[in-house]
Amino acid sequence: MSKTPTTASDQAPVPDPRSEEAPAAAAIPAVDPRLLVREQGFKGYVDEFKRKIRSGEIGSLPVVIGLIVIGVVFQALTGNFITSYNLDQITLYAVGPGIMAVGIVFVLLLGEIDLAVGSVAGLAGAVWGVLGTDMPDGLAILLGILSGTLLGAFHGLVFAKIGVPAFVVTLAGFLGWAGLQTWVMGDKSTIPTPIGSFVGDLTKYYFSDVAAAYGLAVLVVAAFYLAQLRDSRRRKTAGLPHRPQSEIILRTAVLAVLVLVAAYGFNQEQGLPLSLVIFLVILLVTDFVLRRTTYGRQVFAVGGGIEAARRAGINVSWIRISVFMISGTMGAIGGLFLASATGGADRSLGGGNQLMMCIAAAVIGGTSLFGGRGKVWSALLGILVIQSIVQGLNQMNLSSNAIQYMITGAVLLIAVIIDSVSRKTQKTAGRA
Repeated sequence: MSKTPTTASDQAPVPDPRSEEAPAAAAIPAVDPRLLVREQGFKGYVDEFKRKIRSGEIGSLPVVIGLIVIGVVFQALTGNFITSYNLDQITLYAVGPGIMAVGIVFVLLLGEIDLAVGSVAGLAGAVWGVLGTDMPDGLAILLGILSGTLLGAFHGLVFAKIGVPAFVVTLAGFLGWAGLQTWVMGDKSTIPTPIGSFVGDLTKYYFSDVAAAYGLAVLVVAAFYLAQLRDSRRRKTAGLPHRPQSEIILRTAVLAVLVLVAAYGFNQEQGLPLSLVIFLVILLVTDFVLRRTTYGRQVFAVGGGIEAARRAGINVSWIRISVFMISGTMGAIGGLFLASATGGADRSLGGGNQLMMCIAAAVIGGTSLFGGRGKVWSALLGILVIQSIVQGLNQMNLSSNAIQYMITGAVLLIAVIIDSVSRKTQKTAGRA
């Protein structure tokens, strides 16, 4: 039997991987490219911004740009749009719909819709107005808010347990609760706010001391800085992309300029509005719930994929019910603010364009209609856009509903188009 010739290469010993003579491994530990952004200076930030745009991660950028454009355009057209008076007026009429929009954000995160929030607001105002004539003001307010919570629970139960689409359930609520509101009011078309009622103070009380506005501004800036610093340290410890101290200071400085200018503007008028303080508290609490609690993560999980959330052990039915309860509660609180702004409860409270404004505010602010993406701060940004447009048109003597509806509708359509394009871009980039 012949043997195959043995070559030198066949006889070469195989190096032991554990030996010092073994060649160095060619593999290089993977590094998140976002960790290198800050090391590249300004160019790194530019490259990171381009990457986010290409991958559809635009966040709140469009609405921020929109606010700047609105301010510049109306200032150029009127010459006095950017004033302390307009700041006060925008705040006054933005808080009620803005609080209602916070509840809409929760519902949109599930990829659902709540068409009954305006009627819930009107009914809650009617409950407070009627009961407030025969019982203590605090109890009437509490029962008015609880009425919204119960109506939201009803919507959630029918949707989650029976399987009726949320669109249909809340559309029925939109009609039914408006009728119940009229029935509760009885033969009274209007119930004025009782003298001394806390509801009257919601939009009419101001902290006139200049220290209040500046103090709140400093508190907001300090809280923002500490939260950013804490988040950066936690991410650094975990080996995740994090912001360096210099960037945190820069972001804090920008925020400080904005809030201090706003504080100065409020102090040029009547002072710091109580309504704004309450709105900010609601935003902070709901933001904490969504971003820092297990419940909040479950809401995002259900919005991102129901079956995956169910397999992960999440009680999908409870999440759905509770989200509509939150929406109903926020609708009721917003209804009390609307009653305060209009001088009391009436049959038209919560009607008209209130529903449109709430949903539009949430979507324009950056909350996705497709679920799983959004922040409660979207409600603030969105309602600022809408109310700024309304205030600017009023200054130009173009306050007719027709013009306001057309412009707001166009802005809403643009926001949804941006959201749709962003989602497609993210899928193409493998990030959705």
